[in-house]
Amino acid sequence: MNSTMAAPSDSFLRTLVTRHSLLYQMVRRDFEQRFVGSAAGWLWSLIHPLVLLLSWTFVFQWCLKVPPPPDALTQNYTLFLFCGYLPWMLFQETVQRSANSLIDNANLITKTIFPSELVPVSIFLSSLVSHLIALCLVIAMVAVVLHTVSVMVLLLPLYTVLLGLFAVGVGWIFAALQVYLRDTAQVVVVLLTGWFWLTPIFIDESRFPENLRFLITANPLAYVVRGYRERILSNRVPDVEELAVLALYAVGAFLLGAVVFKHLKSGFADVL
Repeated sequence: MNSTMAAPSDSFLRTLVTRHSLLYQMVRRDFEQRFVGSAAGWLWSLIHPLVLLLSWTFVFQWCLKVPPPPDALTQNYTLFLFCGYLPWMLFQETVQRSANSLIDNANLITKTIFPSELVPVSIFLSSLVSHLIALCLVIAMVAVVLHTVSVMVLLLPLYTVLLGLFAVGVGWIFAALQVYLRDTAQVVVVLLTGWFWLTPIFIDESRFPENLRFLITANPLAYVVRGYRERILSNRVPDVEELAVLALYAVGAFLLGAVVFKHLKSGFADVL
């Protein structure tokens, strides 16, 4: 009896270990392929955000001399923008690349028993590597410019995990739909463009028309952007209610994405 009960447990553990190993290899391959043949390699993950940060400093602070919003946590407009843009970049890259991910890996999905749900997850984890490099850069810039780093940055992983759950959930939905509706990836680009401007990154929340501010309340990315800015630029303690709302959005999107993906997965091999 004990050996009978142990067998399913051993099988589950082997499956779990295999999937973790496969996910690691997928993340590694995806990250390396983005820089294959490049002399600088992974250093481009540092160069890109650094150039963006310097460009914004030149444009907004030196040329346009744009002041930060009245309720900003810093008088440095570039840091204010960059702290809000970081989580958006991670979300956008995950969702946009996930939309075409199953079609790009059609040879694996159609010819082998392959856990296709891992593809959008690997895209998020691969993008997370670049995100962490950029995050270290902006924290270093805050230390240089503001001469201090808040201990609240230690809570940033909480926001990153919730953002990851939300991004993967949305990515699963679009990836599955793209298999059947090949216009989905184009729709995603349009949706993300509108979504960006409805997220308070360049436009401060106070400058949104009053009759449209409900869109910010309904936008999970607004909570993430606010959380990143407050954790990096101030010593404010996170608002428990806002964290609860963000967690509800994140877990809800993750579960919905899992259900949609599982429902549509059975036909992937036939359509691809």
